[in-house]
Amino acid sequence: MKEKMLDIFSHLHAHGEISFKEVETTNYLVALFEAAGFQPKRFKNIPGFSVEIGSGSPKIGLRADMDALWQEVDGEMKANHSCGHDAHMTIVTGVMHRLKEVGEFNGTVRAIFQPAEELGNGSLSVIQEGVIDDLDYFYGVHLRPFDEIAFPNCAAGIQHGSCVFVKGQIGGVDHHGARPHKGVNAIEVAASIVHHLGLTYTDPHIAATAKMTNLYAGSENFNIIPGKATFGLDLRAQTNAIMEELQQKVKTICTQLSALHQVPITIEFFDYVPAAVVHDEAAALLAQSIEHVLERPAFPTIITPGADDFHFYTIERPHLKATMLALGADVMPGLHDPHMQFNHQAIVNGIEILTDVCLRTMQQG
Repeated sequence: MKEKMLDIFSHLHAHGEISFKEVETTNYLVALFEAAGFQPKRFKNIPGFSVEIGSGSPKIGLRADMDALWQEVDGEMKANHSCGHDAHMTIVTGVMHRLKEVGEFNGTVRAIFQPAEELGNGSLSVIQEGVIDDLDYFYGVHLRPFDEIAFPNCAAGIQHGSCVFVKGQIGGVDHHGARPHKGVNAIEVAASIVHHLGLTYTDPHIAATAKMTNLYAGSENFNIIPGKATFGLDLRAQTNAIMEELQQKVKTICTQLSALHQVPITIEFFDYVPAAVVHDEAAALLAQSIEHVLERPAFPTIITPGADDFHFYTIERPHLKATMLALGADVMPGLHDPHMQFNHQAIVNGIEILTDVCLRTMQQG
């Protein structure tokens, strides 16, 4: 089993595909499941598929995200699995094969291979496919960096934060460098936005940040003061309530600076990802499985400023009892690093833990 799963991982790692382009990844995994006697069902409108085993209740879901990142690796732009989704797919595939070996059990396990997690909205597309509506429990998994939780330790929940991006535009008119009084310098307006973001306060007990992450203004002519500029903001908060507050403050800053400088400032929020809602019962079951498999206690829920669209599932379907396995894997140098590496034994640990929690959850049914 271990050799087979590592072969699958190697193939997935070598053939990464970016968000909503995971066509060959889908074809490869569907063929693999069909060869093993499963009956996978492709999604109608997006790449990806679901496959299940067993019957009746409880109905348990397993999420595997499929997409790679488009990034430069040793001077070459390529689809690169630097976030561990190749491992996640391998783990969920392994769980389904392990459950097939178990044979009969009371309940259903449905694996969901989801596209476009990196865009922050692939889960919403899966929800529209209708494959989670009848689920009772839902488990995800994510490799963790070495400096967050060391291999082989694991936690029964990941408290991801909320994230949203902002596209902004300052809509003035260019004017002569010798006549700055004839217009508004868009760069100075952008600097005012940065300044006021630094004066934006929310509850200091809850982590939150707002920062400008790109700015485009001006031309090759240094004697023209740019009236127009586009900018981008990255907003993050550890809770959904603080994220709502942060977005409102950004709106207020842009509205008031627009009035002060007498120049249009328009903003658009996009790629919103909610903060995690970890279900106590699901987390307790997962903690028991971690302790059973690893023979060591589960770590407390990991708190991380990163985001994951897994949490749209519980926002959109509040009945789901969901949590995500924080899988200690000694990820180095870090997630999204083009040369990300991890301890491959974590794949085996993930398979055994998630298999155990599926069987354990069925006993609750």
